[in-house]
This record gives sequence, structure tokens and C-alpha cells, in this order.
Amino acid sequence: MRNLLRFRSLVPPAVLVALVLYPAIGWAAKIEPEATDARTLNIVDGFKAELLYAVPKDTQGSWVAMTVDDRGRLIVSDQYGGLYRVTPPPIGGAPNATFVEPLKINLGQAQGLLYAFDSLYVMVANKNAYKGAGLYRVFDTNDDDQFDDIKFLRQLEGGGEHGPHAIVPAPDGNSLYIVIGNQTKVTETVGSKVPMVWDEDLLLPRAYGNGFMKGVPAPGGCIYQIDPEGKRWEIIAVGFRNEYDAAVNRHGELFTFDADMEWDMNTPWYRPTRVCHVVSGAEFGWRNGSGKWPAYYPDSVPATVNIGPGSPTGIAFGYGAKFPTKYQEALFISDWSYGKLYAVHLTPEGASYIATFEEFISGSPLPLTDLIISPTDGAMYFAIGGRRTKSGLYRVTYTGTESIASAKPDSRGAAARNIRKMLESYHGRKVPKAVAAVWPYLGHADRFIRYAARVALEHQAPSTWGSRVFTEGNHEARINGAIALARVGPQSNRMPLLEALNQIPLSALNTEQHIRLLRAYGLVMMRLGRPDEGTTKALAARLDPLFPSNDRHLNAELCKLLVYLESPQVATKAITLLWQAPSQEEQIQYAMSLRHLKTGWNDDLRRTYFEWFNRASNYRGGAAFKKFVTYIRNEAVANVPANAKAAVEAILENAPSPVSPLKAIGGREFVKEWTLDELAPLLDKGLRQRNYAKGRKLFGEVACFSCHRFANEGGALGPDLTGVAGRFSPSDLLESILDPSKEVSDQYAPVVIMTTDGERVTGRIMNLSGNHLMLNVNMFDPHEIERVDRTKVESIESSKISMMPEGLLSLLNKDEVLDLMAFLLSRGDSNHAMFQ
Repeated sequence: MRNLLRFRSLVPPAVLVALVLYPAIGWAAKIEPEATDARTLNIVDGFKAELLYAVPKDTQGSWVAMTVDDRGRLIVSDQYGGLYRVTPPPIGGAPNATFVEPLKINLGQAQGLLYAFDSLYVMVANKNAYKGAGLYRVFDTNDDDQFDDIKFLRQLEGGGEHGPHAIVPAPDGNSLYIVIGNQTKVTETVGSKVPMVWDEDLLLPRAYGNGFMKGVPAPGGCIYQIDPEGKRWEIIAVGFRNEYDAAVNRHGELFTFDADMEWDMNTPWYRPTRVCHVVSGAEFGWRNGSGKWPAYYPDSVPATVNIGPGSPTGIAFGYGAKFPTKYQEALFISDWSYGKLYAVHLTPEGASYIATFEEFISGSPLPLTDLIISPTDGAMYFAIGGRRTKSGLYRVTYTGTESIASAKPDSRGAAARNIRKMLESYHGRKVPKAVAAVWPYLGHADRFIRYAARVALEHQAPSTWGSRVFTEGNHEARINGAIALARVGPQSNRMPLLEALNQIPLSALNTEQHIRLLRAYGLVMMRLGRPDEGTTKALAARLDPLFPSNDRHLNAELCKLLVYLESPQVATKAITLLWQAPSQEEQIQYAMSLRHLKTGWNDDLRRTYFEWFNRASNYRGGAAFKKFVTYIRNEAVANVPANAKAAVEAILENAPSPVSPLKAIGGREFVKEWTLDELAPLLDKGLRQRNYAKGRKLFGEVACFSCHRFANEGGALGPDLTGVAGRFSPSDLLESILDPSKEVSDQYAPVVIMTTDGERVTGRIMNLSGNHLMLNVNMFDPHEIERVDRTKVESIESSKISMMPEGLLSLLNKDEVLDLMAFLLSRGDSNHAMFQ
């Protein structure tokens, strides 16, 4: 037990809980562990956390869902068992003997609970329990303070951890939101705010890795709005991976916290866990395999803020909490796997919001499952548990000196939100005046207003507005209207739409508009059919001069469309970009598109293309990464004509020798062993007129992209550096690069394990396998794993040495160091003042 305590803070929470619950023979006796001591939690200054109740696993299971009843009591559910009622003691008081009581009703296994309309709603996630997975409603019919009547409102086809989840009160006070994961089929509805014409909408075929959910089509996870009786279900939003919970802010706006697909890490289609503003008719673009839509697609809604790797669970706004204003207004979101409760701070911007976030509470282990703000005492309550781990109930109160007076409403953005809501009032219904009301907003500068206008238009009969797209004078409105007509109009509109888009001068558009134009072209051809050869050649000739551009996202979309059009120029240009791109994500985008190209090849280009796959064999990523690359390579080989295979045969047959990602990506020579004293004075005046593109290139050449994310590309084993400018001064950032071991974050700290037979292993504990600990021993490779027999562990201690290698800047000259520093401090903004 002593050794267990020594490495409590060094092991990922879910792994540590499993270690404690299922110790190997030869370790301590199999006794139930204590819930995590609240005194060991990291919490924002001025707040106090207390453990109210350690849930006895054998009798009360592991709690994953929570709600508050009309008397201020908590109702909770065991993931694999029944329901319990908790009467919290007064703040400062101790629980009594009847603190927790089982509810005398045969129902539970819920991943969503809500007390509303004088009843308890229960979302059962186990399709083999009771009457099946779905929504239940229970009542107390004889006023004895016990639920005694169960009504099964709706069976849902799906279950488990990607099945049906939370039940959330809607702001109208007369309906509910239902949150559904991506392994649940769409249920019968009376309507949809999302036009029910969703499709995969992929211009080129996707790639597959491990095949998880292969063949499962759009729309993915979704959110419904229902009446209290559960009879009328209407779709509000689609395209999530696995959103678990949702919450409504003071403005009546809905938010959720969506999951990532960790197997996709280090691919261009990886999407971190993210907070999403769930507007009416939203499509968030989840698709299986490599088919996930990028956030910049105009027919999708972007995230409000990306969080990072994790496992989203319960969320709640801080309204009603006796907290300082900042935290009353915060959206609290739970991450099960990393044991973090974040406070997300939303700021109105236009018709939506932007956000920052901070760690509010973290611990190890702290597998957070759900949280609520009590309307009775103004405290926060959160539960830990799930997957049969040790469960506990905690209370958080504020003990600092700041005012806890009720926050004042923030009216910023009200005008833009009102425009958006006016447009949303036409979603899901045909209204004669809708086209006239909507049309002026198709070209609006605000993305969310443009989106709401297009969705409203799609709900109206195309015969009432389609012809207006062809003559619309505003370029943005014409593009947006073309997207709408491609999605809902007849095939006969294909050529008129292409001609209307061709009339837009390319020189009149900025980079973002070029991307939207390309998406419109793609949707016309995906939805309405591929045009004749003369049309495709003409379109390729129109777009060829744009490629390559200075923007990697525009290049990715140009490459994709030009390959589809069989441009004779795209192979030469894309192969050059393939080898010049600094990140493996950007390279993979070009490689994946080129695998289907049949035009413009010669033997030298083919050899250069397939040599890249040998280079990519040294790249690293999530669990499906290598299978994705192999899939792309196999399809590329299959598309080589028989008479051209001889030119690449030797490359295909000769497997490359493995090298480290640092050498594979950079291969740079030693320049100088820089010191802080030499470089720090240069930062004051040297970070002006720097080269963003060169800084990004250097970020790849010295292998930073292998471990760190920046502006939504890169690895995930190290910290995300996109916002590093807000956390470090230039001098402190420089010092952390020169001396990475000076201060090592607990989240990324390696451990040193000594075994009874004298073996020493250093790395990060990532997982368990039988009686073995699995350690990642190479930050550049998530899959370089060493196994340590748990029965032979003598000690586990924190390493004082960072897994980040020293000397990376010694590969750069002075100007290169400054370009790299400017890139890191730019937050991904190529128009930052440092580059002017």
C-alpha cells in the first residue's frame, strides 16, 4: 500500500483505479480502496472540496448519473445497478445514518437522470435491462415519497457508453433535450430542425484504420427536443461523436462537450474533445474513419473551444452557486479519463461565443462522471466512478473573500443572437414569407447567421427560391445559396449551379471564401452528379492557378478537388507539397488525395510518391494510425496501372529501416549549444518581422509536431502549445525549451519503476494488461511500450527528468530560433504583429 500511495499522482486516473480494484496476486490483499482523499485534489484557490461519501462498491456500485429532486435531494444511478437518493448534510455538517437510501423501484443502469414535471426521467443505457435501452419516466402516485409507477416512454436502438445519455430541461420550461451518442440509431420523429438530407458528403473515398463503426453512416450522435410525455421527438442537432451531457446558459443557448476519437491522433481528421454551441439545425460533421469534416466546412458548425484528449462526461453551468461571478458564469465540464474538471469561460462574440478554459479541480484518481449545482445550498456536487471503479460523492464550496453576489446578465451579442434566432424560427417548417426574410442574411459576415439562414432556406420548397441563387450578386450569398440548392434541389440544377459559381471572380475572394467556394463546387458534384469531361477540364483549369496557396487548409481542399477533376497539373504540385509540408498531418492530406489520381503521373513522380510512404512508416499516432497509412498505401498501389508498376516495384518491396521521428522529420545538423543568457536579450526586439511559414516549418523539422499540438495539428503526448503565449512570457517559454526538466507538469511527468530483480524502467504509465503495467518509454512514439510485471514492482517514483529531449534549439541558427519563438507565441495567427 505504501508504494501505491507513492505513485498515486503519477498514474492516469482510470489506470490507477483499475490497479487498486484488481491487484495482481502478490500485491496487497484484495480490499476495497478508499475514495480519493479530497485533501489531495488540486483546486482553484479559495475553494474547498470535501468527500461526503465513499460509495461501497459491492452494494451500491459505481455512480455515473445525478439529478436534484424537488426537495433538494440528489438522485444518483449506479452504472450497472439501481437508483439511490442522497440527502446532503448542511454545509459544515456530517452525514447521518440515512444519508443514502436505495430507491424502492426496479430501475437503474442510467446514464441520464432528470427530476422534472413532478417525476423522474431515467435514461437506461443497457439494451438488455428492464424493457430495453431508452427513456423511462417514474412517478410517486400515492405521496409516500417513493417512486412506484414506471412508464416506458421510448425505446432507443443503441446502448452502452455510446448510447443514450443525458436528459436536460429546455429553456422554454415545457420540453426536454435528449442527448444521444453515435451508436444509437435515429428514432422516429415528428420533425427535424436539421434538414433530413444528411449524407457522408466526401468528395473522395475515406480511409479506414481499425474499422471502428465502419459502415455506420451519418448523422452520428444527435440531440432531440421532446415533450414531457415523450411522444413528440424533434431533432435539434446532429454530427456528434459521443456527447454525454448538455447544459443551457442564461441566454437560452445549449452547449455540449463532445468526445474525440483517440485512435485518430496525429492524423488530419483527429478532433479533440470540444465544447460545442448547439444551435438549431446544427451539423457538427462526425463521420467514421477519415471522413470527419474539418471545422471550416461552411455546411457544418465549428466547436466553441477545443479541449484536448479525454473522455467527456457530466457538464453544468455554475448558475446558483455561491461562487465568485467568474465561476457562477462558467460552464463546468468533466473529463473522466484524465480526472479533470474544467471551468470554461464563455464570451459572446457575434451570434455565438468564444471561450477559454482552466483546470478547476484535478486529482488522481478522479474519474468524474457527473456534477450539479444545488439550488438548496449553492454548493457544487460531483461524483466519481464508472466502469466499476471506486465511486465517491464530493461537495465543493467557496471559502475565499471575493463577493458571491449573484452575477449580472451579460447582454453582449444580443442583437446578433436575435437575428440568428429569428432565422431559426423558420427551421423545420415551411412559411410563405421565409424566403424574403432569410435571403438578406445568406451573405452575412457572421458565420452562425449565415448558417442559420441557409438551414432556414433548405426547409423551404426549392421551387420558391432556387432561381435566385443563379443571379445573386453577393459572392458570399451565392456560395451559401449554391450549397443549399445542391443539398435539397433537383439534379437539373447541376450545370446552372456550376456556371453560377464559375461567374464568381476568384480574385475577389479571400482565403476563407475560397475554401467555401471549393466546398460548394464539391457539394454540387457529390449531390447532383459528376459533370462531363469538358466541364471538369474547364473547372480544373480555373482552379489550377490557385494551387498551391499560402494556406494549408486551402491547399488540402484544392488538392482534393483537383484530384477529383483529374487535373494534369496536380500530381507535380502536390508531390512537392507532400515533401515540403512540416507536419505529418498536412502530408497525409496530400498523400490520401493523390491515391486516387489517374492523370499527370510519370515514373519519377510515382517513385517520389511511394518513397513518402517509406518516410511515413516512421511517423507515429493513435492506435489506428499505422493502419490508416497502410490503407492509403494499399489503395495507391492498387491504382497504379499495370504498365507502371515496374517503376515503383523496388520501392514497394524494400522496407525502410526504422529511425526516430526526430531524425525522420528533421535530419538537421548541430549549429550551437544555445544558452538562455545568449538568446533572452534577443527576444525584446528580435520578435518583429518574423516569418510565420518558416516558424511552422521549423516546428516540424525539430520534431515538435511529433509530441505537441499547435493550431489543431500535431501529437498529443505533450502539452498543446497553441495558447502557450497566454501562459508563459517569451523568456519563460525559451527557458522551458532549453531546460525542459526545470519544471515538469504532473500531467506529463514520467515515472521511474524499480523491480525486485534490479530492472529500472522510465516512462509514462499508459495502460494495464493482465498482471503488467504498460509504460510508454518514448515520447515520440505512443506505441513504444514496455511491460513491467506488477508483482515485481519494488518502487515507483516520479522522475525529475522530462521526456522532452534537450538540445532541440541547438539544431537552429539565431534567426531560426526567433522564427520558431514567434510561431509559438502567435497562437496560430499568421497575421500576428510579429510577422508584419
